[in-house]
Amino acid sequence: MLVLAFGLTAWLTSAERVTELGDRLAELLPSAVGAPDAVEELVAAGVGMSLLGGLLALLPMSFYGEGLRRALLRFGGRREALTGWKGRLAAVPVVLVTPLLLYPLLLTVPVMADLAETGGAAATVGRVAIGFYGVLAALAVPLAWGFRVVAGAPIRWPALVTGALFTAACLSGFLQGFVLFLALPLDLGAPFGGLDVVGGVVALGLWLFLLHLVVICGWLATQALDELTRGQRPGSGTPSGRSSIQPGRGMPSSGGADGGAEVGGGATGGTAGGGGAEVEGAGST
Repeated sequence: MLVLAFGLTAWLTSAERVTELGDRLAELLPSAVGAPDAVEELVAAGVGMSLLGGLLALLPMSFYGEGLRRALLRFGGRREALTGWKGRLAAVPVVLVTPLLLYPLLLTVPVMADLAETGGAAATVGRVAIGFYGVLAALAVPLAWGFRVVAGAPIRWPALVTGALFTAACLSGFLQGFVLFLALPLDLGAPFGGLDVVGGVVALGLWLFLLHLVVICGWLATQALDELTRGQRPGSGTPSGRSSIQPGRGMPSSGGADGGAEVGGGATGGTAGGGGAEVEGAGST
């Protein structure tokens, strides 16, 4: 997805500008585990992407939308048909807005680079704050789209905005932690016989797992907030203070010695003189 985002941003602006900003971004990252080289290769792959390559990149992007919809539906307790196609089609519009979200974020890179060259506690705090809020703003829109459209949930706007901003803040904080992880002098290939590529893939997969776990937790918090604002018990879909028994459903009740009662939407009936009673859906004595 990042390759496609850099490619679309290069088509919207210029390849030279995106490459320049990508190089400045690579300079900001720690070089202990080779993060700058990875970013430069990522930007180069996106800038050099052809139209055919961009169309082919939509395929794995659409699968991501399918997986996200299936995961969120599982926690939402809903069932539907054509879940895969709905998730894939709903994820495609996110690609169209990625240049509008990524390019402003890249414009903050020179500011952070200048603060890094300045040094000092104030400059460090300013650099971290710009990075944190820049990533938060870039992630809030895709998260809101994912929670409402990709997930197919009728989340109301107050809960949606609150949940998307909260989840974006959590993700931005985790990404700050990922940058700190990159600064650690770790030999990622040591557990894999010195294969640094394998160790890097495993470490990246672990961080991606944690980031998606944050997304799911943010979705659950958003859903619970929406149910609370609707006056429902979280996870039940039932208004608080009301019984979950619906009219028209049978509920067994005890009858007299000579008869029984039929409960089915409030109607009762019986027979006198030592007879029996007919109860909908079950027999009783």
